[in-house]
Amino acid sequence: MIDTFFQSFSLDSPGYVFMWILLLMLAWMFALAIERYISIYARANVNADRFMAEIRKYIKAGDYKKAISLCKSAGNRALPKVVQAALEEAEKRELIDYRAVQNAIDEMTLELIPELQKRTNLLAMISNVSTLTGLLGTIYGLILSFAAVGGAGTAGGGDPSQVLAQGISVAMQTTMFGLIVAIPAIVFYTFINTKTSNIIEDIDEHSVKLIHLLTGGR
Repeated sequence: MIDTFFQSFSLDSPGYVFMWILLLMLAWMFALAIERYISIYARANVNADRFMAEIRKYIKAGDYKKAISLCKSAGNRALPKVVQAALEEAEKRELIDYRAVQNAIDEMTLELIPELQKRTNLLAMISNVSTLTGLLGTIYGLILSFAAVGGAGTAGGGDPSQVLAQGISVAMQTTMFGLIVAIPAIVFYTFINTKTSNIIEDIDEHSVKLIHLLTGGR
């Protein structure tokens, strides 16, 4: 079975075009998944509750500089950058303005969210397109099989049973490979999209709490 699968990539195989398209999509899918994983899990992820507990401690002590330094030490992580924007806006004002702090948070959030979400939807697209590509290969294989049964595939003197077998092989191999690409693509999309949504929810939740803490609930 494995030998037959790899032979389907040969230029002698009728469905090699579909198999190579699916192979390219598989490579693209893994490259996207790795890039998104690094971006979301390694750069954007942070323990929100523990981080905000430290921030609240510094704010209650009136030490905005240490709170800002803590945010900077987190690097490119999403929640710390939003908190940093709010703290920097609050630090430069004697009387903290609710609207100014909210605007600083909104501006940074609007800058970060597209970075968190970009290219993730391509994984869902790859899943859908690979399934359809496999289906297209299936239809092509069935056409070859029906042509062999009807005698059209033997016009050049070919063996009808061989053409029929090739058509069925193309149909099965392309369907299987399309699903091999589609299933992990949709799994990666679901995990990454869920983690992104959790990060955005943390930003929304803790931004509101931070504003109330900075402005005394005004």
